[in-house]
Amino acid sequence: MSVSTKPPTRIAIMISGRGSNCMAIVRAVRDGRLPNCEIAVVISNVSAAPGIEAARVFNVPVVALEGRGRQQAEHEEAIGALLTKFRVDLICLAGYMRVLSANFVREWQGKMLNIHPSLLPAFPGLHAQRQALDYGAQIAGCSVHFVDESVDGGILIVQRAIDVLPTDTEATLSDRILAEEHIAYVEAIRRVLSGDHEIVGRRYLPRA
Repeated sequence: MSVSTKPPTRIAIMISGRGSNCMAIVRAVRDGRLPNCEIAVVISNVSAAPGIEAARVFNVPVVALEGRGRQQAEHEEAIGALLTKFRVDLICLAGYMRVLSANFVREWQGKMLNIHPSLLPAFPGLHAQRQALDYGAQIAGCSVHFVDESVDGGILIVQRAIDVLPTDTEATLSDRILAEEHIAYVEAIRRVLSGDHEIVGRRYLPRA
Protein backbone atom coordinates (compact mmCIF):
# COMPACT_ATOMS: atom_id res chain seq x y z
CA MET A 1 0.00 0.00 0.00
CA SER A 2 1.42 3.37 -1.01
CA VAL A 3 1.82 6.07 1.59
CA SER A 4 1.17 9.68 0.66
CA THR A 5 4.24 11.87 0.82
CA LYS A 6 2.20 15.04 0.44
CA PRO A 7 2.72 17.34 3.45
CA PRO A 8 -0.36 17.63 5.68
CA THR A 9 -2.68 20.57 5.10
CA ARG A 10 -2.21 23.04 7.93
CA ILE A 11 -5.52 24.51 9.08
CA ALA A 12 -6.04 27.70 11.06
CA ILE A 13 -9.38 28.03 12.85
CA MET A 14 -10.54 31.53 13.77
CA ILE A 15 -13.10 31.93 16.56
CA SER A 16 -14.77 34.56 18.71
CA GLY A 17 -16.89 32.49 21.10
CA ARG A 18 -17.43 29.00 22.46
CA GLY A 19 -15.78 27.31 19.51
CA SER A 20 -18.07 24.31 19.05
CA ASN A 21 -17.42 24.16 15.29
CA CYS A 22 -13.74 24.55 16.05
CA MET A 23 -13.90 21.50 18.28
CA ALA A 24 -15.79 19.53 15.63
CA ILE A 25 -12.95 20.20 13.18
CA VAL A 26 -10.27 19.39 15.76
CA ARG A 27 -11.96 16.08 16.59
CA ALA A 28 -12.32 15.19 12.91
CA VAL A 29 -8.59 15.73 12.40
CA ARG A 30 -7.73 13.71 15.51
CA ASP A 31 -10.11 10.89 14.52
CA GLY A 32 -8.75 10.63 11.00
CA ARG A 33 -11.94 11.79 9.34
CA LEU A 34 -9.89 14.61 7.81
CA PRO A 35 -6.81 12.67 6.74
CA ASN A 36 -3.45 14.31 6.09
CA CYS A 37 -4.52 17.45 7.96
CA GLU A 38 -3.30 19.11 11.11
CA ILE A 39 -4.52 22.04 13.17
CA ALA A 40 -1.78 24.63 12.82
CA VAL A 41 -3.31 27.20 15.19
CA VAL A 42 -6.58 28.43 16.68
CA ILE A 43 -6.84 32.23 16.68
CA SER A 44 -9.39 34.12 18.77
CA ASN A 45 -10.10 37.83 18.47
CA VAL A 46 -11.72 37.73 21.93
CA SER A 47 -9.25 37.04 24.73
CA ALA A 48 -11.94 35.60 27.03
CA ALA A 49 -13.60 33.35 24.43
CA PRO A 50 -14.56 29.97 25.95
CA GLY A 51 -13.27 28.25 22.82
CA ILE A 52 -9.70 29.10 23.80
CA GLU A 53 -9.68 26.74 26.77
CA ALA A 54 -11.61 24.12 24.83
CA ALA A 55 -8.88 24.06 22.18
CA ARG A 56 -6.11 23.93 24.74
CA VAL A 57 -7.58 20.72 26.16
CA PHE A 58 -6.59 19.12 22.84
CA ASN A 59 -3.08 20.58 23.04
CA VAL A 60 -3.72 22.69 19.95
CA PRO A 61 -1.66 25.89 19.53
CA VAL A 62 -3.92 28.79 20.53
CA VAL A 63 -3.34 32.52 20.20
CA ALA A 64 -5.68 35.15 21.65
CA LEU A 65 -5.31 38.27 19.55
CA GLU A 66 -7.72 40.75 21.10
CA GLY A 67 -9.49 42.81 18.47
CA ARG A 68 -11.06 45.46 20.68
CA GLY A 69 -9.29 48.77 20.58
CA ARG A 70 -7.23 47.87 17.51
CA GLN A 71 -7.63 49.26 14.04
CA GLN A 72 -8.66 46.70 11.45
CA ALA A 73 -5.47 47.03 9.40
CA GLU A 74 -3.28 46.61 12.49
CA HIS A 75 -5.26 43.61 13.68
CA GLU A 76 -5.21 41.88 10.30
CA GLU A 77 -1.49 42.50 9.94
CA ALA A 78 -1.00 40.66 13.23
CA ILE A 79 -3.24 37.83 12.03
CA GLY A 80 -1.29 37.61 8.80
CA ALA A 81 1.97 37.33 10.72
CA LEU A 82 0.53 34.44 12.73
CA LEU A 83 -0.68 32.66 9.61
CA THR A 84 2.81 32.95 8.14
CA LYS A 85 4.46 31.83 11.36
CA PHE A 86 2.28 28.72 11.58
CA ARG A 87 2.56 28.00 7.82
CA VAL A 88 -1.19 27.93 7.31
CA ASP A 89 -2.72 26.51 4.11
CA LEU A 90 -6.44 26.85 4.86
CA ILE A 91 -8.43 29.17 7.14
CA CYS A 92 -11.73 28.05 8.70
CA LEU A 93 -13.83 30.83 10.21
CA ALA A 94 -15.85 29.18 12.98
CA GLY A 95 -17.99 31.76 14.69
CA TYR A 96 -15.48 34.52 13.94
CA MET A 97 -17.45 37.71 14.47
CA ARG A 98 -15.14 40.41 13.14
CA VAL A 99 -15.56 41.47 9.51
CA LEU A 100 -12.42 40.95 7.46
CA SER A 101 -11.23 43.52 4.96
CA ALA A 102 -11.41 43.07 1.21
CA ASN A 103 -7.62 43.00 1.02
CA PHE A 104 -7.39 40.17 3.55
CA VAL A 105 -10.14 38.20 1.81
CA ARG A 106 -8.49 38.58 -1.60
CA GLU A 107 -5.18 37.36 -0.21
CA TRP A 108 -6.85 34.14 0.97
CA GLN A 109 -9.32 33.74 -1.90
CA GLY A 110 -10.20 30.08 -2.33
CA LYS A 111 -8.39 29.17 0.90
CA MET A 112 -10.82 30.54 3.49
CA LEU A 113 -14.14 28.96 4.49
CA ASN A 114 -17.00 30.17 6.67
CA ILE A 115 -20.10 28.59 8.13
CA HIS A 116 -23.46 30.34 8.43
CA PRO A 117 -26.63 29.13 10.23
CA SER A 118 -29.03 29.45 7.30
CA LEU A 119 -29.60 28.03 3.85
CA LEU A 120 -27.91 30.83 1.96
CA PRO A 121 -28.71 33.01 0.12
CA ALA A 122 -31.62 33.20 2.58
CA PHE A 123 -31.06 35.11 5.82
CA PRO A 124 -27.46 36.34 5.60
CA GLY A 125 -25.88 38.40 8.36
CA LEU A 126 -26.62 38.34 12.06
CA HIS A 127 -29.41 36.41 13.84
CA ALA A 128 -30.15 34.12 10.89
CA GLN A 129 -32.22 31.74 13.01
CA ARG A 130 -34.39 34.60 14.27
CA GLN A 131 -34.75 35.84 10.70
CA ALA A 132 -35.95 32.39 9.62
CA LEU A 133 -38.56 32.22 12.38
CA ASP A 134 -39.76 35.79 11.79
CA TYR A 135 -40.13 35.06 8.08
CA GLY A 136 -42.09 31.89 8.73
CA ALA A 137 -39.60 29.61 7.01
CA GLN A 138 -40.53 25.92 7.22
CA ILE A 139 -37.04 24.68 6.41
CA ALA A 140 -33.80 26.01 7.91
CA GLY A 141 -30.24 24.80 8.04
CA CYS A 142 -26.62 25.76 7.55
CA SER A 143 -24.21 26.57 4.75
CA VAL A 144 -20.44 26.30 4.41
CA HIS A 145 -19.06 28.60 1.74
CA PHE A 146 -15.90 30.14 0.42
CA VAL A 147 -15.34 33.63 1.81
CA ASP A 148 -15.48 36.47 -0.66
CA GLU A 149 -15.85 40.22 -0.27
CA SER A 150 -19.63 40.08 0.19
CA VAL A 151 -21.46 39.22 3.42
CA ASP A 152 -22.15 35.48 3.42
CA GLY A 153 -22.16 35.56 -0.38
CA GLY A 154 -19.32 33.24 -1.34
CA ILE A 155 -19.71 30.08 -3.41
CA LEU A 156 -21.51 27.33 -1.49
CA ILE A 157 -19.71 24.07 -0.71
CA VAL A 158 -22.09 22.16 1.59
CA GLN A 159 -25.61 22.79 2.89
CA ARG A 160 -27.65 20.76 5.38
CA ALA A 161 -31.36 21.30 6.02
CA ILE A 162 -33.77 20.64 8.87
CA ASP A 163 -37.48 21.22 9.34
CA VAL A 164 -38.56 24.19 11.42
CA LEU A 165 -40.83 22.78 14.11
CA PRO A 166 -44.01 24.55 15.28
CA THR A 167 -42.55 24.57 18.79
CA ASP A 168 -39.18 26.02 17.80
CA THR A 169 -37.77 29.06 19.51
CA GLU A 170 -34.64 30.87 18.37
CA ALA A 171 -32.69 28.88 20.97
CA THR A 172 -34.00 25.43 20.02
CA LEU A 173 -33.65 26.10 16.31
CA SER A 174 -30.10 27.34 16.84
CA ASP A 175 -29.18 24.20 18.77
CA ARG A 176 -30.56 21.87 16.12
CA ILE A 177 -28.85 23.76 13.31
CA LEU A 178 -25.58 23.71 15.27
CA ALA A 179 -25.60 19.90 15.27
CA GLU A 180 -25.82 20.01 11.47
CA GLU A 181 -23.04 22.61 11.30
CA HIS A 182 -20.59 20.20 12.93
CA ILE A 183 -21.28 17.66 10.19
CA ALA A 184 -21.35 20.16 7.34
CA TYR A 185 -18.06 21.88 8.17
CA VAL A 186 -16.07 18.66 8.28
CA GLU A 187 -17.61 17.52 5.00
CA ALA A 188 -16.86 20.89 3.36
CA ILE A 189 -13.20 20.74 4.38
CA ARG A 190 -12.97 17.18 3.09
CA ARG A 191 -14.43 18.20 -0.27
CA VAL A 192 -12.17 21.21 -0.68
CA LEU A 193 -9.02 19.29 0.17
CA SER A 194 -9.91 16.22 -1.89
CA GLY A 195 -9.63 18.13 -5.15
CA ASP A 196 -12.50 16.10 -6.61
CA HIS A 197 -14.80 19.10 -7.06
CA GLU A 198 -14.66 22.13 -9.33
CA ILE A 199 -16.39 25.49 -9.57
CA VAL A 200 -18.67 25.94 -12.59
CA GLY A 201 -20.15 29.43 -12.49
CA ARG A 202 -21.34 29.60 -8.88
CA ARG A 203 -21.85 25.84 -8.57
CA TYR A 204 -19.43 23.62 -6.65
CA LEU A 205 -19.69 20.31 -8.50
CA PRO A 206 -18.00 16.90 -8.57
CA ARG A 207 -15.39 16.72 -11.32
CA ALA A 208 -16.54 14.88 -14.45
